[in-house]
Parts: sequence; C-alpha cells; structure tokens
Amino acid sequence: MSIFSEPIHTLRGEESSLGAFEGKTILAVNVASKCGLTPQYTGLEALQAQYGERGFTVVGFPCNQFGAQEPGSAEEIETFCSTTYGVTFPMMEKIDVNGEGRHPIYSTLTETADGEGHSGDIRWNFEKFLITPDGSVARFSPMVAPDDPALVSAIEASLPG
Repeated sequence: MSIFSEPIHTLRGEESSLGAFEGKTILAVNVASKCGLTPQYTGLEALQAQYGERGFTVVGFPCNQFGAQEPGSAEEIETFCSTTYGVTFPMMEKIDVNGEGRHPIYSTLTETADGEGHSGDIRWNFEKFLITPDGSVARFSPMVAPDDPALVSAIEASLPG
C-alpha cells in the first residue's frame, strides 16, 4: 500500500488519506499543543500561507507520545490551533508515531533518515517529513525550524510545476 492510500481520519473524524493531497508537496509534522516547540506552529502556518497556492500543504498529526504534550480532545486541539496560531492547514486525528500502535503512514515515513543519518523512531514533537509529488521523502529534525533555509530550499525545489 502506498503512503498516499493509507486511511486516516481528519481531526473532525472524516475519512481521508494523504491521497487527498497527492500531486502536492506535503510537509507532514507530528504536532503538540503543550511543547517547547509549539511556537513552530507560527512558522508552519507561514509556510502554508507562502506556498499553499503553489501546490504545497502542511499536514499536522497530533501526537501525545512525547511527555504527554498533546492531551486534548480533537475539539480542544482544533480550538487551540485556530485561536492561538491561526492554523489553516489540514490536521489529522491524534495518532501514535512510534511503538506497536504506530500509524502506517509513520511506519513508512520513519524509514527515511534525516541529514544527520537518524532513521527509525520519531525523536520528539515537530519532526518534519517533506513528501514530494512523486512520493520521495526528506526528513528534518524537530529542531529544524520551519523557516530554516535547508527546509525552505527543499520545499521550493519540490513544488509542482
């Protein structure tokens, strides 16, 4: 099964998959509302605003596996993201990104190594995976900010058209 066909639900419970964004450049990010890195939402939303009309989207995957920093319900997560950070990019249901319950999307994504050679388990909230329209994946550490030149360059190089 392709990463684009793995079923997942949106934060509102609607059936979906990354196939809904096929043909776009996707930045998949495991997010959390109560993390020291939570202010990265601002930069992620800025990327969405800058590149969204050019075939790009951020897709957020709330996860509570790192210090229980995403404890809220779907409604609480949605309210926090929209009122605190003005998030407009798609948010999926809360999932596990590590361990036995790891979502199949993340089983595929974690096979990719980042620039430091790390592959396997997600290390912390806000780890980023850039999925190009042809399905290739680049991985970025949680400490790579959304406005990091390496990430921005990779996004620009992968935009469709």
